[in-house]
Amino acid sequence: MNFVDRLDEAASRNGSLLCVGLDPDPALMPEGVGVLDFSRAIVDATADLVCAYKLNLAFYEALEEEGFEALKGTVRHISGGIPVIGDAKRGDIGNTARAYARSLFDNLGFDAVTVSPYLGRDSLEPFLEYEDRGVFILCRTSNPGAVDFQSLICEADGRRPLFQVVADKAEQWNEHGNIGLVVGATYPEELRTIRQEHPDLPLLIPGIGAQGGELSLAVRYGVDRHGRRAIINSSRQVIFASSGKDFAEAARRAAIALRDQMRQACP
Repeated sequence: MNFVDRLDEAASRNGSLLCVGLDPDPALMPEGVGVLDFSRAIVDATADLVCAYKLNLAFYEALEEEGFEALKGTVRHISGGIPVIGDAKRGDIGNTARAYARSLFDNLGFDAVTVSPYLGRDSLEPFLEYEDRGVFILCRTSNPGAVDFQSLICEADGRRPLFQVVADKAEQWNEHGNIGLVVGATYPEELRTIRQEHPDLPLLIPGIGAQGGELSLAVRYGVDRHGRRAIINSSRQVIFASSGKDFAEAARRAAIALRDQMRQACP
């Protein structure tokens, strides 16, 4: 199966649109618990409740050797056909892009990655050549500063905002059926527009919870006509539900609550 098939299968099997984001921050983690043990415990507690996991590489890379080993160990630990997304936001040209793709797909074993389209199609080609892996292109990100560029009006494209132009390009480039878009829950109207114009693309939707995105709108505007392909990410709300010894049990309770809320909101 390719990435989209694996995503659909996991979402159907677990009845879930929830993606748990693994952003291990030692300042928020239980005292005396290592990064790998923390990540694996969260996975073990939530594996039957999610459609995917998203590992934020920055949090692992910041911890040097321990973090890198934890990153590799966590990817290996996730099993059962659950897709694993490497949130790397890579984007470069030529041999550099090819090296990034090899690192993320061949060496680390991610099923999908996030990439920046700013340098154009040739910077994404090395990723897209992995036909069985997913490539999520940053489109309408969840941060406030997204408006600095993503809302700029493009005169040459019918006075449409840049994020819509990016989505159109992604659709054009989707020759292997492995492209998705990153669209933040903090911009629900833009999310609805993207889904209406691109009904079949998988959407990775960050921004609920701590960033203020409304869960019910993210579900309603993000799912496709079959009620799927919205990968709604929650990180801190789940993994740091408790800073005590019960952190894994608390994460499970938080994940169940989010999964059930998404089910109720799904049209």
